[in-house]
Amino acid sequence: MTNSKELATQIRKDVFSMLNKGQASHVGGCLSCLDIVSVLYQEILNIKPNKPKSPNRDRLILSSGHNGPTVFSALANKGFFPKSWLKTFTQNKGKISVHIDSHGIPGVELSTGSLGHGLSVGVGMAMSLRDRAIKAHVFIILSDGEMNAGGTWEAMTFTSHHKLNNIIAIVDKNKIQSFGRTKDVIDLDPLGEKWKSFGWKVYEIDGHNHKKLGETFLKAKKSRTKPVVIICNTIKGKGLEGREDQLISHYRPPTDEDIKKVMEE
Repeated sequence: MTNSKELATQIRKDVFSMLNKGQASHVGGCLSCLDIVSVLYQEILNIKPNKPKSPNRDRLILSSGHNGPTVFSALANKGFFPKSWLKTFTQNKGKISVHIDSHGIPGVELSTGSLGHGLSVGVGMAMSLRDRAIKAHVFIILSDGEMNAGGTWEAMTFTSHHKLNNIIAIVDKNKIQSFGRTKDVIDLDPLGEKWKSFGWKVYEIDGHNHKKLGETFLKAKKSRTKPVVIICNTIKGKGLEGREDQLISHYRPPTDEDIKKVMEE
């Protein structure tokens, strides 16, 4: 892939195919974080497919593990493992599971899916890197729904107290979680002000704008005084006709007709 938009197009094809074949949920979240993931893997992360465990690598934790197909596709397209593995998604004895899984999958840092733990583990990784004087960053992608979890807020406090400047949190703020709109379940706003009050440097951007994503990620990597959070305003089910910004996109897998349309596009 020559740029992040080309990678995003391929990830989109892979995600639709995987979820359709596996009749699996979460196409909405996969599509809301897709542009974030494609920019990170194409332009930002210091990673090497032939050295997936290099101590100097950047780490990416997908705390919203139900959106795993997006990261699985990115890793396959960047050469971390054969693309044929994607065809085993949800299959018995297959390589690729429904939620993101680090077992036997090069490039995956942490198995997740039980929401609210990714930031805490990322903080531990960041402290370890700092203690060993390793100049690498830890990126954590969180769903806005898992901001309901108390452990996330504890990790936010801990991070700023210890002045960790090698950690970058990314909130995929698509405004919908499993049982409804986030504002109706537990209203998080003003989310940026809350992160700021916990001692974080805050950016709020369009989570589908590749240029803005790239610029902001680079700014975040240059931060020297505070941990950084980038709140990405996204659309659940972005680009999926009839299910964009709809709760049903959290559950219903892509249909054969959806795949036909995305291939035509």
